[in-house]
Amino acid sequence: MTASPVQFPFAVPPDPGQVIEAAPGVLWARLPLPGALDHVNVYALDDGDGWALVDTGMAGGKTEALWEALLAGPLGGRPVRRVIVTHHHPDHVGLAGWFQARGASLWMPRTGWLFARMLTLDVQDRPRPETLAFWRAAGMAAGELDRRAAERPFNFADAVAPMPLGFTRIDEGQVIRAGGRDWAVRFGQGHAPDQATFWSLSDGLILGGDQLLPGISPNLGVYATEPGADPVGDWLASCRTFAGLAREDHLVLPGHQRPFTGLPARLTALIDEALGALDRLEQALGRPMTAVDCFPTLYRRTLKPGEVGLALVEAVANLNHLERTGRAVRHRGTDGVDLWRRVESLRAG
Repeated sequence: MTASPVQFPFAVPPDPGQVIEAAPGVLWARLPLPGALDHVNVYALDDGDGWALVDTGMAGGKTEALWEALLAGPLGGRPVRRVIVTHHHPDHVGLAGWFQARGASLWMPRTGWLFARMLTLDVQDRPRPETLAFWRAAGMAAGELDRRAAERPFNFADAVAPMPLGFTRIDEGQVIRAGGRDWAVRFGQGHAPDQATFWSLSDGLILGGDQLLPGISPNLGVYATEPGADPVGDWLASCRTFAGLAREDHLVLPGHQRPFTGLPARLTALIDEALGALDRLEQALGRPMTAVDCFPTLYRRTLKPGEVGLALVEAVANLNHLERTGRAVRHRGTDGVDLWRRVESLRAG
């Protein structure tokens, strides 16, 4: 049987400061983000005497004001008892510490909490030498490299409130109670380590974070912190695992865009998109290429200046996967730049 295509039960998202009841006891709100992906979804789960929030948006006065309006208005003035964070990226964990300071407890995977806590404390005035070497290895142009070396980089603490000590760990396979439902915790990998998704055991509801998105793929990036990582391989493995669990009647509440059904078809499409990008890249590597040289093959459009950083880390991720699976090799020159070629082209030569 062919899986049904993705469908959207809600024609429009909630307006700023407003909510939509996505399911009984689950309110959907949307908070602004800078950049092309201009929003993040957050969810309030009715815990009777208060709320359990799933994700928080980025820290900042505008987001705080929107939360104040939500709490006083659609959330009825009841307190936030818990903040449940799917993963450590700033648009999801940004105001967790702000809510903790107001009395909420924080629930999230240990790996995500450690990353978030570490990164809020790691404030840099200029990029680290390891980061500059990573960008150079990926083929960043000398002028761009010099410009970035002289500028203050984005720091995690720019968009994430200080995080007090103390959290409750969420584990793979755990069942937690929130919003009148029992939720099975299932971790996804690739976009973020140990990203928590929550699958209701009483109905077809899923809180998908950035692991399960209806119309875009999350960034799968490699950074100087772990330059040999294979997030594409991790992502594919997670998608295949989730495909064995997905049902047509699941309603997925994602971290971005609109809630959707048709999860089996969406997971098939995500896997096919990732494999297609790898195949295109392997074919292009008939000649030596840097990661930056791979942009036209992977993205097939002109990138905007603000997209180059994410494009670079994702290009390295795809190349690392080809290397990990024996389809490409890299050679680092004396200039510190990595050149990649597909294995078959070397054998033919």
